[in-house]
Amino acid sequence: MNQCPTHPSQAATSVLMASLVLPGLAALAALAPLTGAAENAPEKTTIAIQYGQYSDSQPGWDRVKVNATQIYVQAPVAGDWSIEAAGVVDNVSGASPRLHTQSTALSGASRMKDERKAGDVKITRYLARAAVSASVATSKENDYISNALGLAARWSTDDNNRTWTMGYGYASDTIDNTSNGVNTAINQHKKTHEFMGGVTQVLTPGDIAQFNLTRSVGSGYYNDPYKSFDQRPTQRDSWIGLVRWNHYLDSIDASLRSSYRYYSDTFGVQSHTLGLDLAKPIGLWTLTPGVRYYSQSAANFYLDPLLDAQGQYDLNAVRARAIANQAANSNQATDQRLSAFGAVTLSMKVSYAITPATTVDVKYETYRQTAAMHWGGTGSPNLDPFNAQLIQLGLSYRF
Repeated sequence: MNQCPTHPSQAATSVLMASLVLPGLAALAALAPLTGAAENAPEKTTIAIQYGQYSDSQPGWDRVKVNATQIYVQAPVAGDWSIEAAGVVDNVSGASPRLHTQSTALSGASRMKDERKAGDVKITRYLARAAVSASVATSKENDYISNALGLAARWSTDDNNRTWTMGYGYASDTIDNTSNGVNTAINQHKKTHEFMGGVTQVLTPGDIAQFNLTRSVGSGYYNDPYKSFDQRPTQRDSWIGLVRWNHYLDSIDASLRSSYRYYSDTFGVQSHTLGLDLAKPIGLWTLTPGVRYYSQSAANFYLDPLLDAQGQYDLNAVRARAIANQAANSNQATDQRLSAFGAVTLSMKVSYAITPATTVDVKYETYRQTAAMHWGGTGSPNLDPFNAQLIQLGLSYRF
């Protein structure tokens, strides 16, 4: 999960929207299928269409709604090549997160509506026991433009039981919200370099494991231009470690898939993500229930809410502190996405094979975030709980 989107429409693409956004190297590694197969070009063309509807809320406040349509195509080319392309259009409406989830007084665009269009293309060359790929991606919305490229290589041992992976990604973002008038960002930029290495190992006929390590180095504009007094460092570097293990349960003919992800950055945010799901085929159906737990610490410059003598949110005290910090040129943020909290996601996916070449699926996820669920402590104080849900419908066809 990316902890601090720099504009409100990015905030809508939370952990629940992972499959509807263009991921970086680290996210791509988490979403890629975990297999021990040899490197071969696809023999058939695959077309997949997916529609997703996302919404989130806090007590007394329905915040953001997203409708997203995505299309994906993979096709073999000249035997040893393949080309993949994906495009997504999502419509976002709602409001940016409240200051400390208690007040909109220090927020700029409390209501917003935007459309994001994004797409990526990847070309892969397959060798005897290796594959090399190059990709480009772009994403555009009213106040944010992102362009990215990636290079990746993977190669396997003679017995195909071990696969090594290396990758590099670069992203260049432009933030320009000239109409908001709060903390206006005019032609601001952010650049990110990502380096990833990993290994996938077949352990037994029923077990396969993977480890990936990603280093991300970013510089530029990280402030939230929709919040007054929001000032963050201009450098954000991170380490991301991902461990995955798939185990086949012969007794019930099902695959148990588990994962652990560790994240640490120079903002001071550290997070842990534990995931577990079970894929169970029943005739032409496949049921995949899942659960995921997430916990993060607060950024070094995150400011807790201030309360008055009656225990109520003290907006004047918060404003006075923010003004004093601004005068001292201190980094500060009251964005709850930089606070300490924990979250649980429950999911269920149901797939049905209409024919050997055609599959339909539906997936539902519900997300609950509170300070009390923070791992090893109570989290940041006086934050409202945050809830979200996602419904996805998909259709894929191979020919």
